[in-house]
Parts: sequence; structure tokens; C-alpha cells
Amino acid sequence: MRIRLVAPLILASVALIPLFTRPVAAQEKTYVGSKACAECHPEQYDNFMRHAKKATSAHSIKIMSSDLTEEEERGCYACHTTGYGQPGGFVSFEETPELGHAGCEVCHGPGSVHVEWGGDPDQIHGSLSIEDCEHCHNEERVGAFNFKPMLYGGAH
Repeated sequence: MRIRLVAPLILASVALIPLFTRPVAAQEKTYVGSKACAECHPEQYDNFMRHAKKATSAHSIKIMSSDLTEEEERGCYACHTTGYGQPGGFVSFEETPELGHAGCEVCHGPGSVHVEWGGDPDQIHGSLSIEDCEHCHNEERVGAFNFKPMLYGGAH
């Protein structure tokens, strides 16, 4: 009789394990901001802040905002802020000022799990190619803004 009671409890416990444990791949990755990257990657962070125009890209939006409709301004956020429209990404300059520029995570992806797991390289997009830049720097924008990818321009 005792076995009949214990067996269902064991089976139920085993069935519930996935609800209480989350493998790394299933964790929702969110944005942590470039300053979090600086702790482990100080040289790259300093180079990025010194050389990359996108490190201050929010400035461009703020300068142009008086000439833009709200919809046009929101259109700028995808490329000039970090994680706009994504979990834990840019919401507004007031709510998420640390994500109000195009930071490290625009290219390398959300860094929360990478940071949480002690810099696990499998939890961040580390090896970049020019194709990774083309989400924002497509043919139309390249011609309009004389795009020079930081991939080759000293940010790293």
C-alpha cells in the first residue's frame, strides 16, 4: 500500500522539475547596458566610448526630435538605442537612460545571461561579421550617412 502512495509522489516530483529549473538556453535574455560590459571588458568599453559615434547616438535623436513626428522618432529608436521593443530594452530616456544609446548589446545581443553566468562566451554574440551591422546599416543608410563599420574602425 505504501508503494502505491510513494510512486505517484515521485512521478509528480519528477514531472515538476522543469517548472522550477530553467536551462541557460531557455532563460529570457535581457539588456544590462554597456557599463555592465565595462567591468570585464574595460579596454573594449573605453575604445567604444572614445571612437564609436553610436556610443552617443541618443544625442542625434534628441537634436532631431523637434522636427520629427512621434512615429518617426520611434523609428529612430531601433538603431539609435539598445534593445528598443525587446524584453528589458530601451523604453524611454526617462525610464531606461542607460539604454538610450546604441551600446555594446546592439551588436552583441542582450547580456543578462552572459553576465549572470560569469562571462560565458556561449551566452553572447561574440564573433561579428559585416552582416550583423546591416540591420541598421543597410544600403540606403550607408549611402546617406557614409557608414564606416566599427567592426573595422577601432571599437575593439
